[in-house]
Amino acid sequence: MPIPGKHRRAKSTSLTRGFIAVSAGGAVLALPLMTAGSASAAPAKSVVAEKAAAPTSVAGKEIAVRKATPTTYSVISGDSLYKIARGHSLSGGWERLYKDNRSVVGSNPDLIHPGLKLTIGAQSEAAAPKAAKKSEFKAENAEKKAGTTARAESADRADRSERTAVPVAEETAATTETQATTETQAATAYTNDLDGWIKESLAVMAQNGIPGSYDGIYRNVIRESSGNPLAVNNWDSNAVAGTPSKGLLQVIQPTFDAYHVPGTSMDIFDPVANITAACNYAAATYGSMDNVFGAY
Repeated sequence: MPIPGKHRRAKSTSLTRGFIAVSAGGAVLALPLMTAGSASAAPAKSVVAEKAAAPTSVAGKEIAVRKATPTTYSVISGDSLYKIARGHSLSGGWERLYKDNRSVVGSNPDLIHPGLKLTIGAQSEAAAPKAAKKSEFKAENAEKKAGTTARAESADRADRSERTAVPVAEETAATTETQATTETQAATAYTNDLDGWIKESLAVMAQNGIPGSYDGIYRNVIRESSGNPLAVNNWDSNAVAGTPSKGLLQVIQPTFDAYHVPGTSMDIFDPVANITAACNYAAATYGSMDNVFGAY
């Protein structure tokens, strides 16, 4: 029973400031929520914010879905796993590309040759197909609501994505003749061994007017490296001078750089690039690799 003339003080209700997460097509908005007791309505403007965020997030998902789709790439002369991975903006770089295609490439990631088929993006998550369908459905609905501006922006992003997929090797200053050579080599299957490397090198040499025969190249390769494309001489005078001889025909780096043949790899350990550069040097110095019977 309250004392007459006195009134009980009303209990103040504590307000707890919190946040509520509103999801809009995959995006999460943190909106302030004032609660008094058990529940309270979120501000009306959160609906507007939710709608405004939807087109951007959906467009982002659409791009992610496109990138998750595996593609097949045919290796051309001059390619390397690093160039291919960078040209396709592959997450994980050349290591990811090699891991996904190890059964095709073999034990040495530096030895890839024209005509080899590589799968890019092969190790997508098992849930990717379902997520792709769901994202595509949301993207279609969002695109209809977003209007012409959102569609144009999405198309522009897709166009830029396709442009970045152009292999870096195609951006080099190669002549029309070299490009034709590359296309011809890509259409011809060469074995990934000494026989195939020599035959591919002879095709490149023929297009560039470099003399030499199969027997002449084979004889010098066996003498210089025993057919090991990764051979390095660490004991001769070149090695002492800091430029050891490398590869099938034991070429030093300065000579390789000076006599490198356009359209082949810039990697001195690449068998085809090593042979063609060495034969180019031998042609300029001795007339042909066929005229070399010892250290050169």
